[in-house]
Amino acid sequence: MNAILESMKTRRSCRKFKPDMVEDAVLQQIAEAGTFAASGMGKQPARIIVVKDKTVRDQLSAMNAQIMGVASDPFYGAPVCFVVLADKTRPTYIYDGSLVIGNLMLAAHALGLGSCWIHRAKEEFESDAGKALLKTWGIEGDYEGIGHCVVGYAAAAAVKAAPRKPDYVTFV
Repeated sequence: MNAILESMKTRRSCRKFKPDMVEDAVLQQIAEAGTFAASGMGKQPARIIVVKDKTVRDQLSAMNAQIMGVASDPFYGAPVCFVVLADKTRPTYIYDGSLVIGNLMLAAHALGLGSCWIHRAKEEFESDAGKALLKTWGIEGDYEGIGHCVVGYAAAAAVKAAPRKPDYVTFV
């Protein structure tokens, strides 16, 4: 079977990570895969921020947990967080940013890593603390947080895929 199709079939969300940092060369490959996501009219409205700094990663996790109303780590211990933002002036920005996250997850899986899409980035970066982070990172403009893709070495085996529902696809 084609390697891309196989990756699509076998990738699962990882919810338990080892603390080991991922090598920069691998993170670069994942980020590059994100840059090749399809986008409306090829305008590429998304931005990818690769967060390796533990202090910043923990800050994002705490902000996310507060929004979620939990005390646990919503990033499941992953050492790396890819933040995906998208320029709200583009009509397809949510879809474009979502495709970036999909590419990031597939690339991580293809490179032997676990990943998980984490929501609540929109709320994080609408907050004063989130806006301050964007400013610190030199990101200006009308950006919305689309999501986080947390990445790392899986601490547990992936679960088997649930069977696909019988009416998932309809040919007309």
